Amino acid sequence: MDYVMRAVRADEWPQVRQLRLDALKDPAAPVAFLESYEEAVAKPDAFWQERAAAAAEDGGGRVRQFVAESPEGVWVGSVTVLVESPEDDVRFGEAAAVDQAHLVGVFVRPEVRGTGVTDALFREAVAWAWSLSSPRLERVRLYVHEKNPRAAAFYRRFGFVPSGQRIPAPGDRGELELEYVLGREG
Repeated sequence: MDYVMRAVRADEWPQVRQLRLDALKDPAAPVAFLESYEEAVAKPDAFWQERAAAAAEDGGGRVRQFVAESPEGVWVGSVTVLVESPEDDVRFGEAAAVDQAHLVGVFVRPEVRGTGVTDALFREAVAWAWSLSSPRLERVRLYVHEKNPRAAAFYRRFGFVPSGQRIPAPGDRGELELEYVLGREG
């Protein structure tokens, strides 16, 4: 695999936008993301500029977006890490009980699924989370829709385990998002 895993740069907001729009066209998007293609495409450039700047390598440390880049410069996947602390506002159902990372926005283009790109992105994201010293994170979590078995299988294979926490999926359709966690070793 010749892909480079790296943090986005603030000036790459057009690529951040395009990869997100491509992800929202994926057949799994309705159960994988909390917004629609129509909602995302309507957002102004300033939104994408702020999003990229906040998640960039020098963006401040509480958000980091990692991309998998081909030798030709094509972005083939992404994952975003949010740092959460108990004193933060409630996200995804309830406030964080401990200092933790939350993985969101996971997407890998269909043509590279099964090639190790997702594993490499997750290794990069989790390594970054564990590298933080202030706060020192106790776990990494993510949510997966109950009707997204492909993603759930990958998360389990990577080492995440179901925590038992379930929250209503957005849209009030009676569906659930299941929390998976990866604890810090050592």
